[in-house]
Amino acid sequence: MPSSQSAPLSRRWAWRSWLFGATRLFVVGLLLGWLYGWAGPRLYPPATRFGFGWGMAHGACMPMALPALLMGKDVDIYSAHNAGRSYKLGYIAGINLCGLVFFGGAFWRPRPQPVSASATDQNHQLR
Repeated sequence: MPSSQSAPLSRRWAWRSWLFGATRLFVVGLLLGWLYGWAGPRLYPPATRFGFGWGMAHGACMPMALPALLMGKDVDIYSAHNAGRSYKLGYIAGINLCGLVFFGGAFWRPRPQPVSASATDQNHQLR
């Protein structure tokens, strides 16, 4: 194929790839926004003093609140009726745990297995 045709094809492929990624991000955002809009009231039961465990749950779910807020829903992301330091520590731990799971899973790549010395010797013997 001449080089003059490869440039438009690669640009077209780049646009398709970008469009697919943007569409996927939009759909996932809608799903997360809907999920948080549904789960939000259940995460903040009335007449509850929230401690470390609830703080972890609120912190882990807080990143999902952005799509819900962008969709026009007024959702809670932090409880003012908390147990103080333990809730805040749980909230921070929940945010970090959520980030570790999400970004760790998104960017994790298996480490390539090193070639053993015996396999290298066998390759040399075959030549």
